[in-house]
Formats: sequence, C-alpha cells, structure tokens
Amino acid sequence: MQTSTCTRTGDIALPKRATLPETLYRKLKAFIDGLPQKEGHLVSVLHKAQSIFGYLPKEVQEFVAQEMDESLAKVYGVVSFYTFFTMVPKGKFPISICLGTACFVKGAENVLDSFKQELGIGVGEVTMDGKFSIDCVRCIGACALAPVLTVGTKVYPHVTPDQVKSILAEY
Repeated sequence: MQTSTCTRTGDIALPKRATLPETLYRKLKAFIDGLPQKEGHLVSVLHKAQSIFGYLPKEVQEFVAQEMDESLAKVYGVVSFYTFFTMVPKGKFPISICLGTACFVKGAENVLDSFKQELGIGVGEVTMDGKFSIDCVRCIGACALAPVLTVGTKVYPHVTPDQVKSILAEY
C-alpha cells in the first residue's frame, strides 16, 4: 500500500499535495468500493478516474495506487502504456485530428494548421479558457471519411481548412 503518499481526511486518504477537489476523489472511491474485487480492475478504475478528473496527474495515480493496493510504478506503467490515458489536462472540447495515411494524403495537416491558427495553441496544448485542446491520432478507423476529426465524441468527416471556423462556432 502507498500510505506514505497520502494523507487521511475523514474516511478518505487523499494524496499529500492534493490540488483537485475532494468531492472528485470521493466519487472515484465510491466507484472502487463498489467493485466486486479490486484485482483485475486497474484499467477500469483508471478509465473511471479519467472520466471524473479529465486526466490522470500524479496525485490521481497515487490515489488509485493507494485504493487499489498497487504500486505507483504499476499504475504509472499502465497510464503511460495506453494512449487513451492522458497525464495532461484536456480542453472541455478535445479536438482529435486523424493523421493516418488516408487523412494525411487528403489534407489533414492543413486542417490541423487551421485549428492551431484559429485557437492559438499547438498540439497537446489547451486554450487559455480551457475550452479546447488539440491532439493528433494515428487512425480513427474512418478512412473513407478522410480527412476526419472528432470534437469530443462528435465525428466530422471530409473536413477542409475553411470549415474550421464553423466547427469551432458550434462550441
């Protein structure tokens, strides 16, 4: 157990330097406590943690390690292995632009450049208001729709650079 990295407040052990709201930790703890068993559920808990916190910073990983009776190294290893997990905050509306072969050939890089210019941020960054972030993915699995991107869970097919402003205006 990782007791040295957590401080107990009431019925919950928070990371020593916790900066995120205790209510979110309580929500995650309730999910973990509702599991039939902890063994074999680390990835599920990390998915839930990311859905609650929006990302998996070190303090959340410490909490998961503590609650799941796992080492911090194992938790970090899982988080850093799977591309679905992120250790940096994402915008409220994360933009994922496919740069797979079909999308790249059909101009996805120009679409990416338009988003970067419109938002004033680069790949992996978040706008100052926290509204948007930009990421690139290798393949969305919709090559016939190339170039394709997602904003949150909404898919945008056959995107051109001149559509970027109207896409952003939806949010």
